[in-house]
Amino acid sequence: MSALVGGVRPASLRARAEAGDRLLGALLRMPSEELVEMLAVARFDFVLIDAEHGPADLIALRQHIAVAAVHDVPVIVRVGEDDPGMILRVLDQGAQGVLVPHIDDAVAAAAVVSASHYPPLGTRGFATYSRAGRFGETPAEEHREWYLANTLVFGMVESPAGVTAAEAIARTPGLDGIMIGPADLAASSGPEDLPVAEATAVVNRAIAAAGKLRMDIVGTPAAAIAAFDDGARLVVYNLASSLMRHLHDLRAARD
Repeated sequence: MSALVGGVRPASLRARAEAGDRLLGALLRMPSEELVEMLAVARFDFVLIDAEHGPADLIALRQHIAVAAVHDVPVIVRVGEDDPGMILRVLDQGAQGVLVPHIDDAVAAAAVVSASHYPPLGTRGFATYSRAGRFGETPAEEHREWYLANTLVFGMVESPAGVTAAEAIARTPGLDGIMIGPADLAASSGPEDLPVAEATAVVNRAIAAAGKLRMDIVGTPAAAIAAFDDGARLVVYNLASSLMRHLHDLRAARD
């Protein structure tokens, strides 16, 4: 549910990405509403809340999304794999997009699209009395049309199988983009598979050829700039890693 400014919603994250904006976010593992606010005050473009490796408590998640909405910062939620019920719930609570892990083929990608969108594009259950529908205040057709046009659907390629199927995954209708999961890709790759750097290049070429959006996860501002220059439209910092590095830097004063 985006805040209304003069009766008009601001441009969605999806609209900004498709218009060519460079969008910078941070991957946040709950719970920390203060960090959501700090990211907003620091003028990040979006927050990616991790409900896969972080807690998936829907009440806490709703509170985080609501806090972000006060500052008009869009939220994407990384859900667990093969969990259409969670996709529905986070979108009903006002998330503008979902990131779904472990997409290994086009069938899985199509299932994510179906779970994320209202008919006729998908099978998401229709409701306007959630946060996303402004508790029933948004007319049903307006609500349907806005979410059909603006829900951002990303899948994660995290295995050699996903790399092999990257072209078919990227061409899936309704899938807006792909993010590579470098840690899982490295963990699942064996000696017979492409090295992670080469596999990453294969996936990124497939994303570009399909005209889809690319989201990269990085650890430093230099890496973020390089990712943008290489074609990523959305770049997200691993906030836990960044905070730990900063804490170690602070602790160095003792040494």
